Amino acid sequence: MNFSFENYQTEGFFDEMFDAQGNVRLGYEAFKERVEQLKIEEFTRRHQAAERSLMAMGITFNVYSENEGTERIMPVDIIPRVIEAEDWKKTEKGLIQRITALNMFLDDIYHDQKILKDGIIPRELIETSKDFLKPCVGIRPPKGIYIHITGTDLIRGDDGKFMVLEDNLRCPSGVSYMLENRELLKRTFPEVLGKTRVQSISDYPNKLLQMLQHISDRPNPTVCVLTPGIYNSAYFEHSYLAQQMGVELVDSRDLVVHDGYVKMRTTKGFQIVDVIYRRIDDTFLDPKAFNPDSLIGIPGIFDVYKKGRIALANAPGTGVADDKVIYAYVPRIIKYYLGEDPIIPNVETFICGEEADCKYVLENIEKLVVKEANEAGGYGMLIGPKSTKEEQEIFKARIKANPRNYIAQPTISLSRVPCLIDDHSEGRHVDLRPYILYGDGVKVIPGGLTRVALRKGSLVVNSSQGGGSKDTWVLY
Repeated sequence: MNFSFENYQTEGFFDEMFDAQGNVRLGYEAFKERVEQLKIEEFTRRHQAAERSLMAMGITFNVYSENEGTERIMPVDIIPRVIEAEDWKKTEKGLIQRITALNMFLDDIYHDQKILKDGIIPRELIETSKDFLKPCVGIRPPKGIYIHITGTDLIRGDDGKFMVLEDNLRCPSGVSYMLENRELLKRTFPEVLGKTRVQSISDYPNKLLQMLQHISDRPNPTVCVLTPGIYNSAYFEHSYLAQQMGVELVDSRDLVVHDGYVKMRTTKGFQIVDVIYRRIDDTFLDPKAFNPDSLIGIPGIFDVYKKGRIALANAPGTGVADDKVIYAYVPRIIKYYLGEDPIIPNVETFICGEEADCKYVLENIEKLVVKEANEAGGYGMLIGPKSTKEEQEIFKARIKANPRNYIAQPTISLSRVPCLIDDHSEGRHVDLRPYILYGDGVKVIPGGLTRVALRKGSLVVNSSQGGGSKDTWVLY
């Protein structure tokens, strides 16, 4: 028996492959036609082969505090997510607008603070953010760029229009899965990719390297990737990107501040390093300047950075714009710096630090998603409609104790894409993390990591909590 989407149900959600009447959307036609020529056994065999390839290639992530072993593959679903060219053009324009404004915001709050003086954002919000780094005040990074690599999380609601769920400006992860998912799909459905006008993403490592080289003033700068080490959850990605760019992967033992420069230990002695793509958090970078307990930083590197002798991507201090409370102000940030309305809107957000919003959240917590300002990975979050009364009371108490630390949003029915579940397809909720590089201009990679909540009914797409991923096909 051939595989078929005949019994697939959209169940009232916005579906990326089928419209409300069950008709296949334009970009999926070639894929549907090819897949329905395959026997069910052949389709499931291809899916299993893709997952075996991930493990064979070592494409894993680490999960801490679980009993079933720490190293896992991120499950991949071989039904791609397709985005039409027209949808993507608007999305790309909106992401460029957002990153441009956020970079201006970071430059302002570490220098003139005009946005605070003009009362657009309460000063207290910035000064109480744990990621506003006072040592960075007055320091301008090379070329004035703070956010070199961004992974902005987008979702689609019932109307199918993209909204920004959150900004990831410090050390966004997942791009290695985006690249490897495409390689897997090339092998799994070469005939479909050949017939479909899918934009290439394979030059991402080259674009990343060009961007890193651009932020140094030295000719032929030496670039390296700084990892916390092999036990980090994204270590595979650190090593993968270093290898793809042809640069050294280093940890704190490989680097030292010597004669006023950051140098790398090599078999031929010290070598000056010009650019570091750092995959460790700001406050662990330098135990002398930030967290004195850090064992994974390089003592004295911040002084070298202040003197302009090393470029760091992303720049220290960017985390303040990752704060989920600051996120709520991004539409105002765009309007303030660019005089424009956001092309991609935020999800409606209630700021618990504002009295009226806080009152609404406490009275309607069972309907809302409540998030801690600085948590990530799906943690520090209450999904109201799926929570117990006890959990709601715990979060109410936390909000009352520290309202500045919480925001809340309506529960949104994330769009769905068909996934292969056993021998048939079922809809699962997805988000999208496109990657944006800011060097010689802002460039959006045509695709991104589609994360999928593989647990039936779940809205949590994070890999650490049972999520998987899909290849994302952006059409010409």
